[in-house]
Amino acid sequence: MIEQYGGIAPMSDLILLQRLGEILKGRSFLHVNSTRKGGGVAEILQRMLPLLQQLGIETRWEIVEGDARFYDTTKKMHNSLQGNYEEITAKEWKHHHEVNMENAKKLDLDADAVIIHDPQPAPLIELKKRGTWIWRCHIDVSNPQKDIFDNLSKYCKKYDAGIFSVSKFTRALPIDEFVIPPSIDPISDKNRELSPEEIHETMDKFQIPEDRPMMLQVSRFDRFKDPIGVIETYRMVKKYNDCILVLAGSPATDDPEGAEVLKEVEEYAADDPDIYVLMLPPFSDIDINALQRAATVILQKSLKEGFGLTVSEAMWKSKPIIGGAVGGIPLQIIHGLTGFLVHSVEGAAFRTRQLFNNPEMAKRMSAQGKEHVRNNFLITRQMRDYLMVWHSMENKGQNVLTL
Repeated sequence: MIEQYGGIAPMSDLILLQRLGEILKGRSFLHVNSTRKGGGVAEILQRMLPLLQQLGIETRWEIVEGDARFYDTTKKMHNSLQGNYEEITAKEWKHHHEVNMENAKKLDLDADAVIIHDPQPAPLIELKKRGTWIWRCHIDVSNPQKDIFDNLSKYCKKYDAGIFSVSKFTRALPIDEFVIPPSIDPISDKNRELSPEEIHETMDKFQIPEDRPMMLQVSRFDRFKDPIGVIETYRMVKKYNDCILVLAGSPATDDPEGAEVLKEVEEYAADDPDIYVLMLPPFSDIDINALQRAATVILQKSLKEGFGLTVSEAMWKSKPIIGGAVGGIPLQIIHGLTGFLVHSVEGAAFRTRQLFNNPEMAKRMSAQGKEHVRNNFLITRQMRDYLMVWHSMENKGQNVLTL
């Protein structure tokens, strides 16, 4: 399968992957998170594990499961780590810990390298017996609520290393820290080339017209993704450019607020026949791909963001992108070169109209965006980085890799 990336991913990444596979062949590599469907973490792991296994690395994926109280608490953790004020009681912290300990009784946590993803399974570090344990934080914790982060860091400090998506997301911890941005898989159903017939089939299925410019945002229905702001942007644009808006998302089992936010969005759309709000079932990858390829302009108007892989997805499909200037989005969008960064509804509306009315500029930005993704945000690079961190942690102070 690695060979399929030849001519797509940079050759240097493929050479390094093959070398690291030779070094780590037969070793065990475990990932743990809180859901197998919904969200970027699960999506990346679904694609990455078979590729790591093909390199000869014994890679597994375990899930921690919880009740509604557990997910309510971890959602509050997520929000507070991104700067919103939340109250988490001592009982809720205790329940979070107990759920993890109960999960541990049925999980196989024995591996040479273990990556624990985000706050939900963080307490599992207390059960470490051997190997290199790494806490992988996909959240922007640059300005967290102090008491929440202090409580969580009691676990984080026990890991051998931490990985963050962007350098400014990091917090000072007494462990080694690394920066590894997330990635997309260019040959997955969500990102591969589609025929015009496949694109039309999706548009027809959702009864979306193809005769006018289309604005699109693909995201979980989360207030930090600002779907209400996207509707406000569309309404400003609509005064001057006849267009349609599509808001598409899928549910995540570890996000209890999704249904509530979806209801708010549907009510705010106010029966506008040119606004299409789609709650797609999990693994609707071809439909999402088709919507992105059918769009004229794609938005990711986040107010807070971990990384925002939909930005790289849009650029890979040679689409002009407008993103909120938050989280990992500015790492992907080089303002004025690969897309536009915005700070307000008014700014998003202005840039959308600019792209609608200047197709040559949109085409130029789109081409530059695709090359930026090719060189920085493909799955082969992220796999390389994970394996390099593991290998370097086991070989501190040495020349860890020779080609």
